[in-house]
Amino acid sequence: MSSKNPGSGTSKRGFASMDEERQREIASEGGRAAHASGHAHQFTSEEARRAGQKGGEAVSSNREHMAAIGRKGGEASHGRRTGGEDNRGNGAQQAKGRQGERNEGDD
Repeated sequence: MSSKNPGSGTSKRGFASMDEERQREIASEGGRAAHASGHAHQFTSEEARRAGQKGGEAVSSNREHMAAIGRKGGEASHGRRTGGEDNRGNGAQQAKGRQGERNEGDD
């Protein structure tokens, strides 16, 4: 017989199936034990700064990844700026279209 609930796709066993409060209790015990045995490491602000810098260098060295991030940000920014289908195109195109509409009425 399977340890999984039929149809639910989840198990009744393991850390992840516990409620959050119980998970916190267990994690807290592990943290206290690590500090008590001297195996826990607390970063100084300088160590934390250097670790963050190293991570940034590793990520930014991948140009394809950085380009993808930039494209995604540009798309998000562009989406806010245009405001929808009615406002597509740049300002010069829109102004030209309005000017043409005025000239047609003057004929």
